[in-house]
Amino acid sequence: MKIVETYSHLNGIEFLLVHKPGLWDEIQEVIKQVNGESCKTKVSKEKNMKGHLLYSPVEMNRRFKELLEAKSWKESRVSYWVTKDEKLIRKTQTMPTDKQKEEIVQAGHSPIYSYNQTDFVKERVAVEVQFGKYAFVAYDLFVKHLAFFIGDKIDVGVEILPMKSLQSQMSSGVPYYEGELYNVVRQGRGVPAVPLIIIGIEK
Repeated sequence: MKIVETYSHLNGIEFLLVHKPGLWDEIQEVIKQVNGESCKTKVSKEKNMKGHLLYSPVEMNRRFKELLEAKSWKESRVSYWVTKDEKLIRKTQTMPTDKQKEEIVQAGHSPIYSYNQTDFVKERVAVEVQFGKYAFVAYDLFVKHLAFFIGDKIDVGVEILPMKSLQSQMSSGVPYYEGELYNVVRQGRGVPAVPLIIIGIEK
């Protein structure tokens, strides 16, 4: 695969180039090592593409996972406690996890355990490879990367997406770079409040 486009949100790519150039090199190397043609294994059952051989999101994710894990990118979680009271959530969300629970209990509310998980984190950089449904990208960008950033677990989030030219040869419902770039840009320059690099790839 190859990188066709990159978008740097809140100086995400500039941060990597200055502070973590080796990680940026690794991400580019992994993308180059993914053999797109070997992932073209899905026979479409969809009405307008029935019988066509498509790129398999499952195979592409599997290959990225193998290559990133081989370079010591690992899963990470940010845990937190939630409750029904909005003011209490605002008060506790920046506290350490154990203090969040304690504060909620002391306020007479029931704490509910929750967490966000990112598949690939290394040296405070998180990578999400997204070939699932398009709704997952918004969750990655506006919830997961942001939660890890606010929790002081990462400095930059990276989202890898297919370009429209690649997505058109995949199942329906898969997100694509151009569409997600639009979704981020229309929010304004400061939203989401986390440095990001959005990468568009094709075969």
